[in-house]
Amino acid sequence: MAEHQNRRHQINYLRTLSGVVGMIRNPEGTESVFDIEDGLRRSGAMDSFEARVAGLPGVRELMEERYLAQPLDVDMLAAMPAGSLGHALARHLIDHGFDPDYYRKVEVKSDLDWILMRMRQSHDIWHVVTGIGTDRVGEIALKAFELAQTWRPMAAVITCGGLLRYLLKDPEQMGAVLGGIGHGYQLGYKAQPLLAQRWEEHWSRPLEEWRRMVGLPEQPIPEQPGTPAVA
Repeated sequence: MAEHQNRRHQINYLRTLSGVVGMIRNPEGTESVFDIEDGLRRSGAMDSFEARVAGLPGVRELMEERYLAQPLDVDMLAAMPAGSLGHALARHLIDHGFDPDYYRKVEVKSDLDWILMRMRQSHDIWHVVTGIGTDRVGEIALKAFELAQTWRPMAAVITCGGLLRYLLKDPEQMGAVLGGIGHGYQLGYKAQPLLAQRWEEHWSRPLEEWRRMVGLPEQPIPEQPGTPAVA
């Protein structure tokens, strides 16, 4: 039994390591990101992550309800009033050419399954609400935001991996990366839990009102078009 568990831990470790290497080689490869998270599923860090999220104000009710969104109707969102969250999300997806259904699915059988699915499916909403961009530096900054709010292990790995990648390949960008990490972490630390929000029930609510409600700046740093988002 112990031998079997050790073998499983080794497989998960190798999967995580492979995902990190893949991410450093190709930052746009979303599959590497999901490989990292899948490899961390049985780690102690995941236990801390789950406990942290379960204790966030407002999250427990959604978790017990297994609250998840239906597939996004981008055309419907685009027809909403300018300035609303729905319209802003549609513009975000259309302008960047993003597929709202890009993420790796998880069959929800546990609280952790629900947490991962909810975070993956609301990833682009978090970009829109925080105002953090989707270029490479922006993705690292959003992971720092997630880390501050949820202690998500994958967010820590990507943040550290991003630092290593820029140190090795683009050291002249280290200032921007460190600034993005600091910005994202501070936003996440000060804001109300984004995972506790029922965004889909209030698409027509103005984006600026949403930002005020969750304690985010009303005029965030402008988003810059960039690489595809990761969850």
